[in-house]
Amino acid sequence: MSETTTSETSPPVTETSPGNKPRRPRVIAISNQKGGVGKTTTTVNLATAMAAVNKRVLVIDLDPQGNASTSFGIDQKHRAVNAYHLLTGGADMNAAVVPTVIPDLSIVPSGVDLAAAELELVDLENRQARLKDALAGHGQNWDFVLIDCPPSLGLLTLNALVAADAVMVPLQAEFLALEGVSQLVRTIERVKKSFNPNLELQGIVLTMVDRRNSLSVMVENDVREFFGQKVYATTIPRNVRISEAPSHGKPVLLYDFKSTGSKAYLDLAGEVLKRETAAA
Repeated sequence: MSETTTSETSPPVTETSPGNKPRRPRVIAISNQKGGVGKTTTTVNLATAMAAVNKRVLVIDLDPQGNASTSFGIDQKHRAVNAYHLLTGGADMNAAVVPTVIPDLSIVPSGVDLAAAELELVDLENRQARLKDALAGHGQNWDFVLIDCPPSLGLLTLNALVAADAVMVPLQAEFLALEGVSQLVRTIERVKKSFNPNLELQGIVLTMVDRRNSLSVMVENDVREFFGQKVYATTIPRNVRISEAPSHGKPVLLYDFKSTGSKAYLDLAGEVLKRETAAA
């Protein structure tokens, strides 16, 4: 695996908007309690595609497996300060952010100690809003913050949903897909009612789509009928280059820019940004 060269410190937080009011990034949690649906792949490649069109992006890797960090080629030595320390108060945002080789794209990496955070957060004050508090006042360097959530609906995901403005749901085109998303939508509504009244479903992106498979087509039709305009027009195809890229420590846009997977994520980024502009 190729190693990404990173610096030990993040860039200083200095930028403000007119009137000296700090800019606030748009925070999007990328979540699905079901594993293996392309959640981390979507986070990594959407962030890369956004950075490619000159958006300043921060990825927060909240999955203890750390696959987003690995996909950006972040070596273990650059994960000594990570999302665990951010959530538990051991470090602030400036200490936790690591630049990537992609211009305008940084990451708060995951670490092995993040697996213990679910238990430790239980006893901490304001446990559901630790990430929101960590982001407060430290978002001026980014236009978007994308949070890669673990495949569960525990305290790590709750922190992401409380900190987020919106949720993006990667959804594999398979038989049981709708059942899992319905549960997540109910969770979003509970979080909205109890902790974050402004939280919204940004959209659902269909992943691993194979239109040669009649079941995949049928599921896609069902999802579009059920969720309507919330489903992105762009779909992410089954593509071997997408699968290969993480083992090289690269997003697919760097690994094979001409692949169908790269084109799909560029199209998705365009669609997301168009929705964000319309909602602003």
